Amino acid sequence: MKKNLLLILTMLFFGATTTNAQQIAVLKYGGGGDWYSNPTALPNLIRFCNTNIDTKINPEPETVEAGSVSIFTYPFLHMTGHGNVFFSDEEVQNLRTYLLSGGFLHIDDNYGMEPYLRRELEKVFPDKPLEELGSDHPIFKQKFNFPDGLPKIHEHDGKRPQAFGIFDKGRLVLLYTYECDLGDGWEDPTVHNDPEEVRLKALQMGANIVEYAFKS
Repeated sequence: MKKNLLLILTMLFFGATTTNAQQIAVLKYGGGGDWYSNPTALPNLIRFCNTNIDTKINPEPETVEAGSVSIFTYPFLHMTGHGNVFFSDEEVQNLRTYLLSGGFLHIDDNYGMEPYLRRELEKVFPDKPLEELGSDHPIFKQKFNFPDGLPKIHEHDGKRPQAFGIFDKGRLVLLYTYECDLGDGWEDPTVHNDPEEVRLKALQMGANIVEYAFKS
């Protein structure tokens, strides 16, 4: 996996090992939003990735706070929820440093995060706006091909699904999936009773995100 030198040195300093270098962590944030939602989603996605794209990710995701130095030991952070999001000044700086040092953050709006999230991301990157990804972006053409871009998993407000990104020197450091709800599609089948073909699309798109992030 290619990593920025600063991230490698930071991971070594904090004792990261080869094993937890392939680890996904849920980002815990303040503001009252349910950062802990979709508890079965990531374990199911990890299992799917380990089976279908030959990753060796720890089957149990960790939880890490936005202001913790521990984020630097994880190459991939996942964030979700329904409501308010708030980052303190310390958390803003920590997240910015993490992302510019080679880390990757996937934010999946579980419905209701949109206005709060955009406000907080402007604090993290005041000079780097969210940009919509076209269907030709490589993230849609990894192991699984999505010629039309982000799939629609849950209806919510009936809007089209959109993938937004923040880039640094051409590298996608943050992916925000909106009006799609991939995480619901990753959950156990009995949670939302989604058809199997819908769950499969969600898992395949999730695997593409993981594969892209781990190779970047």
